[in-house]
Parts: sequence; C-alpha cells; structure tokens
Amino acid sequence: MNRCGGMLLHPTSLPGAFGIGDFGPEAYRFVDWLADSGCRIWQILPLNPPGYGNSPYACLSAFAGNPLLISLEVLRDENFLTPNEIHSAMLPEGRVDFEAAAFHKNELLHKAYLRFCELFPDNALRNEFTKYRKRERAWLEEWCGFRTLKTIYSGIHWRDWPVTPVTAKKVLAEHGELVEQNAFEQFIFDRQWSALRAYANSKNVQLIGDLPIFVADDSADTWFHRELFMYDSKGNPTQVAGVPPDYFSATGQLWGNPQYDWKVHEAKKFSWWIARIKRALAHTDFIRIDHFRGLSASWHIPAGSANAVTGQWVKAPGRKLLTAIRDALGDIPLIAEDLGMITPDVIAMRDKFGLPGMKILQFAFGDDSTNLFLPHNFDHNCIVYTGTHDNNTTVGWYNNEATEKEKDFLRRYLCVSGDGTAWDLIRCAWRSTADVAIVPVQDVLALGFEHRMNLPGSDNGNWSWRLTTGQLTPGHADGLRELGALYGRIKRSEDDEEKETTANM
Repeated sequence: MNRCGGMLLHPTSLPGAFGIGDFGPEAYRFVDWLADSGCRIWQILPLNPPGYGNSPYACLSAFAGNPLLISLEVLRDENFLTPNEIHSAMLPEGRVDFEAAAFHKNELLHKAYLRFCELFPDNALRNEFTKYRKRERAWLEEWCGFRTLKTIYSGIHWRDWPVTPVTAKKVLAEHGELVEQNAFEQFIFDRQWSALRAYANSKNVQLIGDLPIFVADDSADTWFHRELFMYDSKGNPTQVAGVPPDYFSATGQLWGNPQYDWKVHEAKKFSWWIARIKRALAHTDFIRIDHFRGLSASWHIPAGSANAVTGQWVKAPGRKLLTAIRDALGDIPLIAEDLGMITPDVIAMRDKFGLPGMKILQFAFGDDSTNLFLPHNFDHNCIVYTGTHDNNTTVGWYNNEATEKEKDFLRRYLCVSGDGTAWDLIRCAWRSTADVAIVPVQDVLALGFEHRMNLPGSDNGNWSWRLTTGQLTPGHADGLRELGALYGRIKRSEDDEEKETTANM
C-alpha cells in the first residue's frame, strides 16, 4: 500500500430513508466525500448476511451478500420497482432498524423478482443472470438452498430441520421459485456492489474488506460442510471459538463459532478457504483477516461452557494455509488483524508473508515509551487506527474509559490540552510512519460513547449506528485533506491539481 489515509464505515451505517444504509445514492455521495477529503481507502465490515444479533461477524454464509444492502432506489431506476412501491418502504431516519428494514425490503425484493420474470424473460439481463448462476454455482446453490430452507422452517437452526443436505433436494425442488428468487437477490447484490466499487476505484478510492476467521454455527457453510468443523455425529459443536480474558472482558469472550477441523482442511488442500478468499477478492481490493492469530493457534472452549475462561490454545496450520492460498491465487493483498494476545509465532507468520498489521492509538498510552502502539515504535508496513468498530469512539474512550495516567501521557506525548482528542489522534495517525492511516467516521465527527458501533461481549444495541444526512460536511473533508497534504498522504501533484481546479472555478 502506498502512503494514504482512509475511513472506516460499514455500508449499513450510511444515511437514507429505508431503515438501513445500502448501495444507493448515499453510498456514491460518501465516495465523493472520500475523494474530496483526500482519503484513498474505504474500509468496511463483512458484507455477508448477518445472523444472530445482526452481527456481520456471525453470518449465515461466508460467501453470500446481505440482501438488505440492496438499494431500492437503484431498483426503481432500473424499473424493477415503482416510485410508489419504494415510498411505502420509507422509514424515519435514525439508527438501523433491522426488523422493519427486513420486513419492507423482503417484500419489495419479491416484487422486484416477479417483475424481473415478467419483464426480462429473454434478454441481455436474463442472459447475464444465467451466466452469473453458472459462474457462481459452487457457493450460490448452497446458499439458495440454505436460505430457502430457513424460510420454509421459520428461521430455526438447521439442527432442528427435518431434512439433511441430501434429503432436502426434494423439498427444494418443490420450492424452485423461492430458490431462484434467492439467486436473483445475490445477482442484484453483486451487480450493485460491483458498480459501486467500480465508481470508488474510478475516484481513486480502494476498498478494504473484512474476513471473519470463523463462521457461524447456524450457516450454510456448516450445514453443507459439517466435516470441516468440530461437530459430533448429531451436529452439535464440540469445541467453539472465543478469546481468553483480555482488555475487553474479565471472563473472555465466548463467541460460540464452531472450531475448524484443520486435519480435514489440510486433506482437502484448503479448497474451501481458497474459494472463500477468491470470493472475497471479487468484492474488495484488500482483505483484512479478523483474528489473524487464530491461524497460528485458536482458543478452544468446550461447547456448553458458561464463559471463555475454561478454554485452551490449540495450534492451527496457518503457514500451510497461507502458502496454499498464495500458491492458488498469487500474492493477494491481505491484512493481519494482529491485536490481542499476540505471541512471537504469530508475528513471525505475519512477517513471513509480508502482511501489514494493525496499530490502535487508543491502546498506546497505558504504559511507557516502549508501547508498540506508540507511533515512534511503528514499522511503516502497518495500518494505524484511532480505534476500530470494536473500540469506543475516541471521545468516548478519553472521557469514559481512559485512566488519568493515560490522559496525562496522551497530552504530554501529543503536546495537546485534551479538549479535542478525536482530531488530536487523527493528526497523530496521519503524521505517523504507518503506510495507511484509517479513522472511523465517528471520530471525524468527534462523537461520544453513545455512537460506538460495537461493544464486545454485549448482545444489545450493536451494529445499528448510522450517519444522518449531511452530517459529514465539506469542512470535515477539508480538514482531512489538509492533514493529508501536510503529512504526505496525498501526492503533491494530486493536491496541486485540486488547488488549480478550485482556483479556476
């Protein structure tokens, strides 16, 4: 990565009138704002369909896209929906209302599918859809079957279904229209996202995607590929994932994802992983592997445990996996989320493959000058953040979490008063030696703790934060552009060209 700056914002957090952010006009406005700010990176969270708790890190599929991100306005512009139809789905602007958005969007996506069948029975778009289904068949058939069965059986866990992947074929054959509608939704999702990504790239903005290392227990992946995970003969997980007690929780974090049976993955030459990475690369320019340390060793917790304290570290074949991925796909642009309890073997694995790691400025001021999150200790091959989606906002952290020692160290280190901490840390990130500096949108807006995206270990109120229309202003963009020019995150020729254009207007 060349020296640049970027923003962290999940598409669900974009403003709009339909209860959830999507790939519509506001996404394109955000790309324009990014370009104006001099930022060259848009980092997002996983785009897959969320399951329990609406978490994008507990998805119903590691391959499919979230249909709620489909823009109704784009469907209207392409004559799949009428203006009156999408008007009926409008909701008050505010936090994400997952339930209401799903209710309205699912109904309208069904109408869009019926109109597609009616208006496009045999034309270029129908041919494009047919080619898409053939090209993406490996994962698409599994997702459409799983999603259809989820609907038929009222959303209950696959363990409670009266069918198996083999015996389900007859049931799915009886619901062919629903199967095809699910395929249509994925086709539209990919079509809209590809157009948005191409627009971003045309503005010199690249996308960093996020790949959760684990998959959800209730997912298409575990339903069809149970042998890849640690399940017993009845389909119950025997070992689940999490992390031991750490900065976020005294009892650790019990995620509940089934652990991988790595021996089976090795025997299959990591084919499932290679397909997963290839699919992710179709969506973004870079891939951040969340919980990267789990590729070296992961915290195995016996299924049924009350918390994560009783787990133990079990080694994983990360080097073999990354080698197999590289041999199959080339030197792909991966980023290691190397936070938490990082051991020398994890660092060695990261460095062997030349992957940039992460630095979080909110973690920098708790010790002394040897703290590896302090900018003077950075290697350039890293990405520095003020905070991530799992952190408090910087204002919330400084006002509500930071100790007096941390506050004092921060003020002395940065030579600041502490009255504008969010932008103080943004400036610190931008002037650091890290190749890439990224800031959550909440910190650009200097918002407090009530605007954080996620509180690890908590099940309520997460993932629902959203921007409001016009909240990001040209003034915010100007501030970031000034820092980008000052600290070399905007090429001189690029900045001069912008100034010349402005002067001639």
